[in-house]
Amino acid sequence: MPNTAHVTCPLCEATCGLSVTIEDSVVTDVRGDHDDVFSRGFICPKGVSLGALHADPDRLRAPLVKRDGEFVEVSWDEAFAEIDTRLRAVVAEHGNDAVAMYAGNPSIHNVSSALYGPVLYRAMNTKNFYSASTVDQMPKHYTSGYMFGAPLTIPIPDVDRTQYFLMLGANPLVSNGSLMTAPDMRGRLKALRARGGRLVVVDPKRTRTAELADEHHAIRPGTDALLLFALVNVLFERKLVDLGALAEHTNGVAEMRSLAEPFTPEAVAPVTGIEAADIRRLAAELAAAERAVVYGRVGTTTQEFGTLTSWLVDVLNVLTGNLDRPGGAMFPKPAASAPASGKPFRHGRWRSRVRGLPEVFGELPIATLADEIQTPGEGQVRALVTVAGNPCLSGPNAGRLDAALGELDFMVSLDVYLNETTRHADVILPGPTPLERPHYDLAFYQLAVRNVAHWTAAALPSELPQEWRTLLRLLGIVTGQGPDADIAALDEFVAGEIARRAGVEVADAGDRTGPERLVDLMLRAGSYSLTLADLEAAPHGIDLGPLTSRLPDAVTTASGKIELAPTAITDDVPRLAARLGDVPNGQLVLIGRRQLSSNNSWMHNVESLVRGSNRCTVQVHPADAAGIGLVDGGRATVSSAAGTVELPVEVTEVLRQGVVSIPHGWGHDVDGVRTSVAAAHAGANSNVLTEDGPLDAPTGTAVLNGIPVHLMPA
Repeated sequence: MPNTAHVTCPLCEATCGLSVTIEDSVVTDVRGDHDDVFSRGFICPKGVSLGALHADPDRLRAPLVKRDGEFVEVSWDEAFAEIDTRLRAVVAEHGNDAVAMYAGNPSIHNVSSALYGPVLYRAMNTKNFYSASTVDQMPKHYTSGYMFGAPLTIPIPDVDRTQYFLMLGANPLVSNGSLMTAPDMRGRLKALRARGGRLVVVDPKRTRTAELADEHHAIRPGTDALLLFALVNVLFERKLVDLGALAEHTNGVAEMRSLAEPFTPEAVAPVTGIEAADIRRLAAELAAAERAVVYGRVGTTTQEFGTLTSWLVDVLNVLTGNLDRPGGAMFPKPAASAPASGKPFRHGRWRSRVRGLPEVFGELPIATLADEIQTPGEGQVRALVTVAGNPCLSGPNAGRLDAALGELDFMVSLDVYLNETTRHADVILPGPTPLERPHYDLAFYQLAVRNVAHWTAAALPSELPQEWRTLLRLLGIVTGQGPDADIAALDEFVAGEIARRAGVEVADAGDRTGPERLVDLMLRAGSYSLTLADLEAAPHGIDLGPLTSRLPDAVTTASGKIELAPTAITDDVPRLAARLGDVPNGQLVLIGRRQLSSNNSWMHNVESLVRGSNRCTVQVHPADAAGIGLVDGGRATVSSAAGTVELPVEVTEVLRQGVVSIPHGWGHDVDGVRTSVAAAHAGANSNVLTEDGPLDAPTGTAVLNGIPVHLMPA
């Protein structure tokens, strides 16, 4: 008889509820769960693919060890013995910093790696920790840390109650939301307009979200901070600043007035491509709206001034009184979250060996990993551990990083695929599929537009060990207990630390182990007096209500107040001011783009997700194409200071003239991978074109948008 499992989709940030029909261990149907308290039946093509991902014949089902240049399947004991011998040898000879660790985007979508990964990373005691955050959202963590006290205290748009939504560099109708957990964004934005609200999108491309908007402004890539500063300038000039209840909780308003003075609408208009009159009107509309919110995403964080742009988004929300009030930018109240450290946020506790780039949120920028591998000397990286990441596609100057990984003495990867990155590994440790593991969205419920909680039990049994066991076994090696360490004892230690920090007792969770025990302890320590048993009894989730005002408790800065103008951020303002004379010169610039059936490089090995519009093309404006001699359907070479790729041409008016666009996550045409569908739809790796030199100065985040490029017919 068929069985229906209710699961939370772990493939993007939307956390949609799915109803998965299983018959004889075979997934026969995947539909949106209409009873899910959050997504109400919404589903996208990625969610539908869960069954195909589970059944993928290319998925690894046993550990692999490289012998004489070829991968062979081995037992788990053999794989861990190899790691114990070789990883410990690197540490013994060269020290802990000779081992680098990289956590990819999928690791945060997995409750095992989200909870147990950090334990392993800390035990490794290396300064060389990297993650996908520095090709994504690190500027937002940085600014939230300095403005509000903690890098995960991120204000989220209260989209369901706002009346005016100013959105920059985001395309949630395709991404399904990012740093804004919100299933069915099309429905939510349509509801905004239906209640008389207004959606304004600022983006170099007329995206699907921009097409739905009341107004679209095709900004010049990389100039969002100038536009936002001009809006701040107008608010002060026209005496439209009104903090309301925020006034008693905010420092730095006078400093903001002074900082904004050079950024008049007339000064920024020639650089941004947005008319001064429109800038003044947008500022007035934002200030006049009953409930308004400003929001920026990947297009604003992966640029040269990502930190300043992220900061100014929240500065505007504060100056208009729209922070921490319904319909504005609010702080979610998750049911389970890791206890805060209690220490004020700071960065730069250590720096990278080669380029002197500062640590932020415990990690160094991925842009400098190749430097650390390829530069001889004390502290040179000689071994690498990757967890569910593919930096050879997602990292800047991907060609150089790919070459650098080939120079390592030893590499271990936790991954379900032999892909562009893991092909360099000496040992690959696979894990269960999303349907074979339990799930709770620890990270994304901290970013949700509504407070909800949902536990997913494993829908299918797995022949592979759960990742938390694999991570603890690695922890045993790292801590000198060997490849056969007592996993139960290590798990008891982790649970004890979580309980101690949360102020609860380990015994409260009964005989649970692994993530189930940790999530139960964190729920018990949370704000809603929930237990894991409560969630297990609610297969469609528990609705905990709309976002609520949380000041002053949500702010944990040293002053206890919102810091509008911390010097760690404002020190970068003169660098931005120097760009006021940087008018367009005819140079083509590259931006990325999201695709609904894709999430970075994860899902190109599923046939249903690499069809139709989900193609790797270079999009070019008709006027630019004509000037170069490109034709729709033809091929072009795209070159930058870092490299060259060749792609099919897609001529389209959705782009601002002077801008070209290539989706990220493609480039599956390398030797040594086992992803047959992806290889048949290889595309080109856009990060061959991105440099690892230009960075967002405060955080070291890679510049992936606004890159100068040259095109010519292939």
